[in-house]
Amino acid sequence: MRVAVIGAGSFGTVLASVAKSNGHQVTLWARTTVQAEAINRQGVNERYHPKLKLEGVSASSDLAVVVDCADLVILSVPSKGMAEVCAKLRLLLPANVGLVSTTKGIQADGFLMMSEVIEKACPGHPVGVLSGPNLAAEIAERHLTAAVIASPSAHLRERATQVLGCRYLRLYSATDRVSVELGGALKNIYAIACGLAAALNVGANTQAALMTRALAEMSRLASHLGGNPMTFLGLAGVGDLIVTCSSPLSRNYRVGWLLGQGRTLDQAESEIGQVAEGINTLKLIHAKAQSMGVVMPIVAGLHDVIFGQMPARSVAMKLMQAAHTSDVEFVLPHTPGP
Repeated sequence: MRVAVIGAGSFGTVLASVAKSNGHQVTLWARTTVQAEAINRQGVNERYHPKLKLEGVSASSDLAVVVDCADLVILSVPSKGMAEVCAKLRLLLPANVGLVSTTKGIQADGFLMMSEVIEKACPGHPVGVLSGPNLAAEIAERHLTAAVIASPSAHLRERATQVLGCRYLRLYSATDRVSVELGGALKNIYAIACGLAAALNVGANTQAALMTRALAEMSRLASHLGGNPMTFLGLAGVGDLIVTCSSPLSRNYRVGWLLGQGRTLDQAESEIGQVAEGINTLKLIHAKAQSMGVVMPIVAGLHDVIFGQMPARSVAMKLMQAAHTSDVEFVLPHTPGP
């Protein structure tokens, strides 16, 4: 098949490599002509994966060239740029071609998931999302990885599996796009919290409690937004949460760790050199939870630390002193409590 990958960042580059190794014809869109020419000339994306060979992958900064006659389009651009890119794609896409988003974030205007941003800009195309415990660096090194492709379109799910599924990348299928996409966005918040906690030298007990209660908060919000809380027991929920909250390869975890080391937010993001989606998501989710009356204590506490300059340890003690509530909430979607 002809596969167009929109976005020559870390994850887009890796997926272009996977699709090419599966025997498909792959074109990679880079934002600048300089970057595209460098990839074509060197056969690697020097900035993100200098050791990952991209022989046979054609890069271009011309969207029309990239999506020409495409059988599948994979969108891997930062959330803040998704609407702009999709607006340009609208008149260029082949009829009925499926669009798969790998971007884990939320658009502030209208509180839209990336799939909703894509559908709004490119109506008439089936849309899916790819999520799960998928650190790009590990996929690039061919470590065994599992992901979930979620879409109401069975044809799109099958096509994405054909393009990306291989001996080291196993794709599972889902129809609950709302929860899968929310899980991918929300886990970035909790990765920051876990990185911050690690920098403060908390114990394994604390980290386990953080991740477990994070899962409860994620499923609680999803149930209020039309998702199925049980989806969070899968790859896009607990799977993605574990890897993002425990690996230094996660940029959001590293932001939290640097904040715990005394860096400012600007210093942390500058040191990492990549967009940490969790910061923007934290603002949006905190406001959304308050407006809907959804109790999310970890989100509120992290918001107080980052944007209210409150000491992390005092916020943690406040959380520990909160009223007790149910442990397992997957079958109690509207139960309030921390």
